[in-house]
Amino acid sequence: RAEGNVKKLEKEIGKLEREAPHQQNGKRIVQGMPKAGGQSHIHIIVSRKDASNRFSLSPGSKYKASDVELNGKTVKRGFDRDGFFEKAEKTFDKTFGYQRNFAETYKARKDFIKNPKIYFASLMKLPTNEKALAFKIMEKSGIPMMPSIPVTKVQLAMKIFNRLRRGAEVAIKSSSIGI
Repeated sequence: RAEGNVKKLEKEIGKLEREAPHQQNGKRIVQGMPKAGGQSHIHIIVSRKDASNRFSLSPGSKYKASDVELNGKTVKRGFDRDGFFEKAEKTFDKTFGYQRNFAETYKARKDFIKNPKIYFASLMKLPTNEKALAFKIMEKSGIPMMPSIPVTKVQLAMKIFNRLRRGAEVAIKSSSIGI
């Protein structure tokens, strides 16, 4: 229950409605409202097992795609995440005629995380225009180009704190299935 002049409050609400950031045709966009433009999106749903209950399909599984013997039967387990992403990229690029830059590929992202030296070596081998585009993509995504060297105690403390925070985040994420 609000105290004060009702007309004044209604006027303030109207003003806030007009200034709302996400609007369509002068009205604030709310849940359930039909929105203009394409509304396509994709959900990829993968069951834990296939229909015959013989193949494990879990993309969050730590197992690599392999065969094991279970109760006298050969059962496939695991999920080939690398193969899935590579095929998904190829299919998307072919379907929509997308020219994917090296910095946008799954392999490049994986190389950057696991072995940055290989990533930057591959990046330097690109033609000049693709290399420039890759650096722009990296800059927009917030990837540091040159490591910053702390020059004060405060900068050093912040760097250590951020590394500890990232380590804690990795520990938290590793305790649950993540993709």
